[in-house]
Amino acid sequence: MRVFELAIDPVLLRLGPINLTWYGTIIGFGALLGLLLAIREGRRFGISSDFFMDLMLIGTPSALIAARAYYVAFQWENYKDNFREIFAIWHGGIAIYGALIGAVISGAIYIRVKGYPFWRIADICAPSFLVGQMIGRWGNFVNQEAYGGPVEESFLRDTLHLPDFIVNQMYINGTYYHPTFLYESLWNLAGLVLLLVLRRQSFMRAGEVFLGYLIWYSAGRFFIEGLRTDSLAFQGPEWLASLLNGLWSPMTALFEQGYLDPNYGNVRTSQLLAVLLIAAGIALVIYRRLSGASSERYADPIIVRRPDGAAALPLKGDRMADEADEPASDASRDANAPNERNISRESEAADETEADKPSEDKAQDAGDTKPADSTGAKGLQHDDDSGRTV
Repeated sequence: MRVFELAIDPVLLRLGPINLTWYGTIIGFGALLGLLLAIREGRRFGISSDFFMDLMLIGTPSALIAARAYYVAFQWENYKDNFREIFAIWHGGIAIYGALIGAVISGAIYIRVKGYPFWRIADICAPSFLVGQMIGRWGNFVNQEAYGGPVEESFLRDTLHLPDFIVNQMYINGTYYHPTFLYESLWNLAGLVLLLVLRRQSFMRAGEVFLGYLIWYSAGRFFIEGLRTDSLAFQGPEWLASLLNGLWSPMTALFEQGYLDPNYGNVRTSQLLAVLLIAAGIALVIYRRLSGASSERYADPIIVRRPDGAAALPLKGDRMADEADEPASDASRDANAPNERNISRESEAADETEADKPSEDKAQDAGDTKPADSTGAKGLQHDDDSGRTV
């Protein structure tokens, strides 16, 4: 029997009883890159980096708690008699969909408190989610987990042309397996490129980048999940299991569906949630378009609403080529109207003062060599508040 030693020790650094794992390090690295991407895009809309760092500080623990709760809920039989094990997250057992739910809920609350529009911030953060998920799946690679059903070595080497280090890592207990971590990572990379291109298009409306992320990720997750043999599952009605299997059936032309123990469950939780999110995402895009709720473009200035009134944050750099030719949204014009009126009144006052000056003062001013004081109109200022994975 061929045996391959694990190329990378899952533990990166041992500090007494504390182990720093590659899995956690990779997840953290993905989250950091996602944060930097959001900060960079946020600058275009006048949002300070502090806002996104605070958002991450709130969203990260919320995501971890929700990811663990989601996993435990569908593995309750393993935890009901050992309550302490629920909190032993270092033993593995978190779910990406749970993390996403926790991050979105906590983020929505924080965004609302700060007065920002949820859909606009969600659009900015959507590519960051894909970055984190794309990189985070490589933590599963190091841990040799979240893989699919068995395959032949020739499929990995000759059909997929995978490098040796991936093929060897997919040789587990004497069998080669589908590198589903890689499939999902590449799917997320393609989605990232797609979103980065789409968000610069003038037809994209507020909320559609984020909804596009949900639809894209869920579509890929639905089909990739069908290859796995370790999916979270529950015992559902036969019609539901048949429906999900029927939707997955086009994949059988290429791959064999991963085995799911019928005693464990017949409905894969992530597949069901993926279908619901795809349907909800498409329905929301259509509804918001037809109802006018998405009248704002992605590229429009962001309106911040605070107790002292609404203000449009200034756009900065890297604007769309056609942005200067198109009028700002009605909300943006309404928010900037008080500022424009203030500037107009100051200009009129300055003209009246100049007209009332005595002629001799004007003559003296003309011959005086002292430079005049320069003043500018005051603009409206804004407070730029600014283990195992399934």
